[in-house]
Amino acid sequence: MRTLPLGPALVAEAVGTLALVFLGCGAIALGDVGTAGVAAAFGLAIMTMIYALGHVSGAHFNPAVTAAFAVGRHFPAANVIPYWVAQVAGAVAGAALLRLTLGDALARAVTQPSGSDGQAVVWEALLTFFLMLVIVGVATDTRAVGQAAAIAIGGAVAMGALVGGPVSGASMNPARSLGPALVSGDLSGIWIYVFAPPVGAVAAVLVYRYLRPSEGTPVATPVLDSSERDDTS
Repeated sequence: MRTLPLGPALVAEAVGTLALVFLGCGAIALGDVGTAGVAAAFGLAIMTMIYALGHVSGAHFNPAVTAAFAVGRHFPAANVIPYWVAQVAGAVAGAALLRLTLGDALARAVTQPSGSDGQAVVWEALLTFFLMLVIVGVATDTRAVGQAAAIAIGGAVAMGALVGGPVSGASMNPARSLGPALVSGDLSGIWIYVFAPPVGAVAAVLVYRYLRPSEGTPVATPVLDSSERDDTS
């Protein structure tokens, strides 16, 4: 298992998650970009941050992704909590910057279900499942096109936001929801976005393990570092 230097990796995770929240949630807070604009903002934020920081931290920017990689033995279990702390800190910082610059408009970016809690749980789990299936495929399998990883993952985020946004808010990321919720003080429904995305992400890793024809434990690698990726297939 290839180990990335933890200090720089944590800073990268915080910065990348800050960018995701500031840009994606900022698009929501502005209130005039529409569903497609919000989806594009989240997708582009993820894509550009993966290209910028993927080689430093693996570009998780999402506690659900970190948890799923650890369950799938693509990531050291000892680094899970430090990554979570960095991601939530980055999300809170991004939300705080939105509150500082846009005031109460941040409340628009607090993730809330449009229907029932049960409906939101199912949608969040499924949307995160699809996202994680893309991530684990392009990040751990040499048969996938590594240099297109950022585009594929950004596209999956945008697709989830475009389709699922009107239903569950399409968080797919506990940190993305925790940041605005903590800064705004509105924690209603937050359990949905802390619980459902990790369930979907872990399920995706387990399904991909079955789909992968090779045996053995894949090597943990940054998304874009194709030369270091597992080559057991």
